[in-house]
Amino acid sequence: MKTIALINQKGGVGKTTIAIHLATSFWQNGKNALVLDLDPQASASEWHDARSIEFPAVMSIQSSRLEKVVEEVRGIDTEILILDTAPHSEATALAAARIADLVLVPCHPSIMDLRAMRKTVDLLRLVKARAFAVLNGVPPQGTVANEAAETIEHTFGLSVAPVRLGQRVAYDRCLIAGQTAQEYEPGGKAAEEVQHLYMWTCENVGITLKERAGV
Repeated sequence: MKTIALINQKGGVGKTTIAIHLATSFWQNGKNALVLDLDPQASASEWHDARSIEFPAVMSIQSSRLEKVVEEVRGIDTEILILDTAPHSEATALAAARIADLVLVPCHPSIMDLRAMRKTVDLLRLVKARAFAVLNGVPPQGTVANEAAETIEHTFGLSVAPVRLGQRVAYDRCLIAGQTAQEYEPGGKAAEEVQHLYMWTCENVGITLKERAGV
């Protein structure tokens, strides 16, 4: 089982959006994927409730039960486990980072997001987590994303994923009906970005091209 954690101590950065899009991508490619919703706001669970199909599965749990639930889902042949963590919860972030094979830190390319990132980076260093920032809500024009990536790498020492998610209406509209961008607008730019992020994530958790193709 491969475990991916979405962690950022700041709220509103796109953790849930990325979690459910990745989970859906893995499920569409034949993987038994599960999202553990660790946020008391339960946004991922609400998305799943609005969904017309059961998969990918989402389970809302209290952070204190994380380790026990991880062992339980390992025993039911879960192949991809995605941890959607809550903001402002150091204990949950640390527990998720310890378990994860890969930590993704969603971040908007804004000065407020960048200032708030130091706390998250410090937490990840405590457990020596393998982590990458993922720039989200990137404007279609300008150099702000490049400048943000440079700040994240040089100031915080955190690697930045080469795939960026743009500031696109599809990411918001798809959630209303419990969909993802690749389901809502399969040929759209948001769906293309998600596909690239999925493929990059596969490479970084050790899922080979043959496994992605179901061979």
